[in-house]
Amino acid sequence: MEKTTWKLGLFLMILSTVSETSNSLVEGLESRLSYDYTKYHPMHEIYRWMEDVERGNPELVSSSVYGRTYEGNNITLLKLGLKNPEVKEKKVIWVDCGIHAREWIAPAFCQWFVKEIVHSYKTNKKLEQMLQNLDVYVTPVINVDGYMFTWKNDSTRLWRKSRSSPPPGSSCYGVDLNRNFNANWGTVGISFDGCANTYCGKSAGSEPEAEAVMGFVGKMVNQTLCFLTIHSAGQLILLPYGHPEISAPNYDELVSVGETAAAEMKKVHGMGYTVGTSPQILYPNSGSSRDWARLIGIPFSYTFELRDKGEFSHLLPEEQIKPACEEAYAGALSIITHVHDKAFNSATLPNAAVSGLSMVILSTIMCVFLTTGVFV
Repeated sequence: MEKTTWKLGLFLMILSTVSETSNSLVEGLESRLSYDYTKYHPMHEIYRWMEDVERGNPELVSSSVYGRTYEGNNITLLKLGLKNPEVKEKKVIWVDCGIHAREWIAPAFCQWFVKEIVHSYKTNKKLEQMLQNLDVYVTPVINVDGYMFTWKNDSTRLWRKSRSSPPPGSSCYGVDLNRNFNANWGTVGISFDGCANTYCGKSAGSEPEAEAVMGFVGKMVNQTLCFLTIHSAGQLILLPYGHPEISAPNYDELVSVGETAAAEMKKVHGMGYTVGTSPQILYPNSGSSRDWARLIGIPFSYTFELRDKGEFSHLLPEEQIKPACEEAYAGALSIITHVHDKAFNSATLPNAAVSGLSMVILSTIMCVFLTTGVFV
């Protein structure tokens, strides 16, 4: 009798476990099927979406928390990559979104980007090959604190910066994280006024969000081929550098690859994107993540400024999410394909790549010249 009871109990326990697992899988599937990529999503929904994507695609997707924000929120990425059948060293593509809180179309694009890869890699042989050679790291939202703040109410919707505490003598919160990277920090296109939208912080990398990116990507610099950071608005493809007196060593190739991407983007919905450095087509700036990536030796580094050209700016309506993401995906895929083919169709990395150490030394020398007025 006791033996029968024990077996029955074991059977019921197994049945319960199977039922719970099945329910979890069903819930995950329902969540993925119901997730609306044509809507803007608050941070808690994006976190849940990341969990669902990873759980539903274990052969392709994994996640990692690589930093914490000032307010203690996780900075989480998804890594997309397949096993390499030839056991080659994999290279890295970096894609991040949401460094400026109010630019909601940017996190929407990172989610769209992941969706497109997840849905198409099994039928797209070229994409499958690239994912065997590349690991693509995608951070949907870097400035988690600021992004959450923009969802608070209408008065906070256009908040741009992080949410770190005010500097001494100021009552204004936050730092412009895209002025806080260690790339000619504090020289042009910034403010030292804590209340300004372009406040660059007290020092390069002073903010935990910027420090997290520099620390994580910096460890992979020798494997990283391309750094894409997504912003809005203006329909621009920006390349290094934001300082008007400094030019990237592979400037011509950066322009050419950027113009090819812009052409691919225009094919989708007829929207034109302008290619150039920030001083050429926007305004000078320093301390950007794009410039930092190029300075440490990542050969291809771009900022995408997505729709539009001023009608809605950072309040892009939801009906434009789909077309904006479709054209941006075409541009990103164009650049990623180029850097992949250049790296894996030749024995060496791109000739334009300069070692991280050399670029750091060059950057230091240039900064000294600029500070002492040699270029003035």
